[in-house]
Amino acid sequence: MSRTGAKAVTVPDGVNAAINGQLVSVKGPKGELSVVLVDDVEVQMSDGLITVIPRGESKRARSMWGLSRTLVANLVDGVTGGFEKSLEIIGVGYRAQVQGKNLQLQLGLSHDVVYPIPEGIDVKCPSQTSIIVSGIEKQKVGQVAAEIRQFRPPEPYKGKGIRYVGEYVFRKEGKKK
Repeated sequence: MSRTGAKAVTVPDGVNAAINGQLVSVKGPKGELSVVLVDDVEVQMSDGLITVIPRGESKRARSMWGLSRTLVANLVDGVTGGFEKSLEIIGVGYRAQVQGKNLQLQLGLSHDVVYPIPEGIDVKCPSQTSIIVSGIEKQKVGQVAAEIRQFRPPEPYKGKGIRYVGEYVFRKEGKKK
């Protein structure tokens, strides 16, 4: 039995939620989001609580139960507080800056990497070695942060590259004489 799916999602004040069949729409102070849930679950709303119930006892229905509840909770969290991922750049001469709708990265390559910032995502560079990706869609924020990290992932010998704040990089010992 899903422990996550059994919990109801609380809709805070200032947030409007609407359920139309399998479509769940949430509108709040930061914006509007919606998700279409699979047919294996049923969504109900009462007294400011959204509950997700599996439609059968199949393995797929029980699997989708927790997933669907988490997707609905992410919608509510996104329109109220938003999501944020922080990246740090480590390496001599490695830096980042936002220029208009592009993120320009200097990562020790023969050319600068120019990453176009997608719609609905906000990227800030408080310093030359830190990047903050924020937005209301959790999946999109994580995807953009992963794509930026992919340009120069941290390497195991010196630890140079782009990493998430707080990420542990396994370090290897170099050559021995």
